[in-house]
Amino acid sequence: MENEDFLAKYRHSLSHILAKAVIEIFGPTVQYAIGPQIADGFYYDFMLPRTVTNEDFKTIENKMREILKRKEPWTRKEVSKEEALEIFSEQKYKKEIIKDLPEDAVISIYYTGDDFVDLCRGPHVDNSQELLSTAFQLKSVSGSYWRGNQDNDQLQRIYFYAFPDKKALKEHLDWIKEAMERDHKKLGPEMELFMFHETAPGMPYWLPRGWNLYNALLDYWRREHLLHGYQEISGPVLSYKELWVTSGHWDHYQDNMFIVPDKDSEDGTYFVGDGTYVIKPMNCPNTINVYRHRQRSYKELPLRLSQTDVIHRKEKSGQLNGLFRVQEFHQDDDHTYVMPEQIESEINDIMDVAKKIYGTFGLDYSAELSTRPDDFMGEIELWNEAESALKRILDNKLGEGNYEINEGDGAFYGPKIDLKMKDCLGREWQMGTIQLDFQLPLKFDLKYVAPDGSMQQPVLIHRAIFGSFERFIGILTEHFKGHFPFWLSPMQVGIVPIRPEHNAYAEKVASALYDNRIRYEVDYSDENMKVKIRQYKNMRDPYIAVIGDREMEEGTVSLNIRGTNKQLQNVPLNVFIEMCNKMNRDYSLELMTELP
Repeated sequence: MENEDFLAKYRHSLSHILAKAVIEIFGPTVQYAIGPQIADGFYYDFMLPRTVTNEDFKTIENKMREILKRKEPWTRKEVSKEEALEIFSEQKYKKEIIKDLPEDAVISIYYTGDDFVDLCRGPHVDNSQELLSTAFQLKSVSGSYWRGNQDNDQLQRIYFYAFPDKKALKEHLDWIKEAMERDHKKLGPEMELFMFHETAPGMPYWLPRGWNLYNALLDYWRREHLLHGYQEISGPVLSYKELWVTSGHWDHYQDNMFIVPDKDSEDGTYFVGDGTYVIKPMNCPNTINVYRHRQRSYKELPLRLSQTDVIHRKEKSGQLNGLFRVQEFHQDDDHTYVMPEQIESEINDIMDVAKKIYGTFGLDYSAELSTRPDDFMGEIELWNEAESALKRILDNKLGEGNYEINEGDGAFYGPKIDLKMKDCLGREWQMGTIQLDFQLPLKFDLKYVAPDGSMQQPVLIHRAIFGSFERFIGILTEHFKGHFPFWLSPMQVGIVPIRPEHNAYAEKVASALYDNRIRYEVDYSDENMKVKIRQYKNMRDPYIAVIGDREMEEGTVSLNIRGTNKQLQNVPLNVFIEMCNKMNRDYSLELMTELP
């Protein structure tokens, strides 16, 4: 069975089997809506006489297997809109779908046996016996609104995993188990990195350990950007609405903005100049105001203005997902102003920055180029030149043809490159973006003095590498399973004095680590040594420095190394500190397990 055939046909066919099974179990009053295939299986939405419980899972699976053993034929039939409405006269959701179709639409239906029919384009199997070798398992049941609209009926969505055979299903279930163990929403609270509170949905609280990690990442980000001539700025979180009207965000992005009216209008609308504030959802206008606060010369370009201020974007509650989808976050933003002839060299440099940063974390990445859409704005010659430059860069950096091209999928104001990376589980994440913008400089009438003394308009490059610090930390937490590289770890060394009489030397060790900017924690309590060690292991500290009589006498530490059963006994304190400094300097991915 070819995988593409399975994805296109077998999973979808199994969704029909699920619908038939549910009707046989719950009775003829069942209303069945839609049942598409998805990445690892399929689902079907139902209006049922009662809620599906965990006790129903096996019953549904067994009924599906029973139906498959009947080896019923599948029959495709084309019908008119009138005939389709008659066939599904008792099915509310099917009728709604049919009524939305054109009068002359060719409508196909599929019979499974003689007693179940579904509205579907297909394709499907010819006989249920083709599905006997497949392996499937009920995954979960959740609520879903009909057609995704919360004003519509709430249905029950039954999810299934489905694979060609039991081996493939088991491999996927093992993968799911590993992914759950890596889930940052589980590890984050366990490791005391972050928390959420109902008073601020989707707005993370960074706990002390998590804030250490955040700042270590920010320090690295700043260091890499300083090497490439970036200048970091900061701007207001609140701005009058007029700024966002000029930028165009007010018309196109208002639903995702947090709006703070300074005074209310009687009909609830807002007008320019009424004192309404917007909490910024992006940093572009801040950097534009910095650019235009004085006259600029071509000698200043490229002008790279980076910014990591907090921004807010309003999301629906059902879309929030740990650090992956939040309402408050810090974007690793940059807005660079260039002359048109500098576009290629600047983006080439941005790609170098991205390669270096992703490589530090051991992450592979790929790229997608999105080109001019039909509703583009600006001069077509500039678009053509920009797209050609982006293609040359990607050909040079990744190899010709080693990237995707999404024709016509660019924004109306410029083409873009999206950077995607894979984690250790093979999951692909949309991360960085490099976006050319020909329109904001026009909207804000940005100019620079050209070499000939004329006033010219710059091109704006929007650029992010992480996407946001919050999302990137969530991804890294799962990628490393909380076992962060030494330089990034919230706490790098846990110090365990065996008995209270060893506390004084533990203070000396702590002082030496502090002087070298090595993050540490120390337990001076009279708790049992094994309890102290377990506590730091649970927090995934890279090294646990155990201190007893011999260590105190000889000025050494004995080290437990994270992720191994190995110990380094009586390491001179200065040697250990140099090991730590080296890993911090080199941004090492691996812990040192041998003395230098």
